[in-house]
Amino acid sequence: MIHAYWLKKLTALLECMAEWLTEGWTVLIPKDPQKRLSPSNDWPITLTTTTEKNEIVNKHNTLRGNVQPTASNMLKMVKLRTTAQRWANTCSMKHSPASDRVISTSSCGENLYMSSFQNTWSNAIQSWYDEVKDFSYGVGSINGGVVGHYTQVVWYRSNQIGCAMAYCPNSAYKYFYVCHYCPPYLINKANLKLLSPHQLNAYYVLYAFLSLAANPCPFSDKYSNCPQLKQQWGCNNPTVASWCPASCKCTNQII
Repeated sequence: MIHAYWLKKLTALLECMAEWLTEGWTVLIPKDPQKRLSPSNDWPITLTTTTEKNEIVNKHNTLRGNVQPTASNMLKMVKLRTTAQRWANTCSMKHSPASDRVISTSSCGENLYMSSFQNTWSNAIQSWYDEVKDFSYGVGSINGGVVGHYTQVVWYRSNQIGCAMAYCPNSAYKYFYVCHYCPPYLINKANLKLLSPHQLNAYYVLYAFLSLAANPCPFSDKYSNCPQLKQQWGCNNPTVASWCPASCKCTNQII
């Protein structure tokens, strides 16, 4: 008789393998198929099920939809196939090089979570968001505390997300969670974009919830001063057109 724990793991693995065959998600399995699913040097093995992927997207959208002050330009997140899976499997417990998290339309930001036990995705994401206690809109960190994970979770322009978890038996923290956010938040001290990760809804006092926007620009500017470059040089300038495709091509979509 198969123990309930291993039955759950096997079911999750089969679900991941089925999705990998149809959608292209990466799944690592033990080198020896006769081995039982247990910690070994053949790991990491990732067991991010379809249910968990939906949980990840829904948790982010719930948190993003309830930011205070309420946002007027917050984009709704959708699932994305990213390099998060590959990086989680390195068990490096550190951030990946920026060049390793690039998709066809933009670069991507990254949040990491490490745990000595297997936690839920909702708890991992909530831990990033909870940095809000050290954050003030328009000010940034109010006490020197880290707020970068929070600002990435609620960065209005990040509308695609891909996450992965790996079991890392040889690490002090056994579970390595990675989320990639595309596009990433932009740090621009001149216009305080990091300090203000979204635009205020002028009527936020009247509304308890926000209907997340679903009209993102499919392109991403390489630099945060692209609006100024567009105004000064125009999009007929080949350099501006190359560096600032969002500013040049999107007029009625959220950039």
